[in-house]
Amino acid sequence: MRCKVYSPPSTDPGLAALPAFPAGAVPETPAVLRQRGVVLRPCTTADIAFLRDLYRQLRAEELAPLPWPQAQKNIFLDSQFALQHRHYLNHYPDADFCLVESAAQPIGRLYLWRQTPQHLVIDISLLPQWRNGGIGTALIHGAQQLAQRDEADLNLHVDQRNGAARRLYERLGFTATEEDGPYTGMRWQAA
Repeated sequence: MRCKVYSPPSTDPGLAALPAFPAGAVPETPAVLRQRGVVLRPCTTADIAFLRDLYRQLRAEELAPLPWPQAQKNIFLDSQFALQHRHYLNHYPDADFCLVESAAQPIGRLYLWRQTPQHLVIDISLLPQWRNGGIGTALIHGAQQLAQRDEADLNLHVDQRNGAARRLYERLGFTATEEDGPYTGMRWQAA
């Protein structure tokens, strides 16, 4: 599979104003991913440009029908990314903010909050060309193993429009627990 290498844009002063990631632990990369050259590492301030661009790609399809010029869509998405970034850091300051890399290139993110008795997958996102190859499944399996070790349940929220993600979570043993606006809460219970 040929994949585009990510090259960061020139310095964006708006990104510099975003708060830095806290120093934190990173769960061990699942062996199945290490064998494929995929690793987890802590997010740093230098990763914010990639994370912003990942966010833009995740929401591109949703905004495609809008008659806005791309520059206007980017401004809107950048403001939404900044709000999300601040929210995650404020509400989950001790979470594992992990960048997913392959061949030293960023391909996604995994944000995991490990509190007993409930762990939470805050966010799991991969670039489109890295989806449907087992990486997301392995990341979720890794989070389940951590929850099992800590005798905790694992929770997440999935956008109701994202049927593929919901089917993946159901295959991995998650069950719906609640409807919360556009999201469905799901839980995997440790044995």
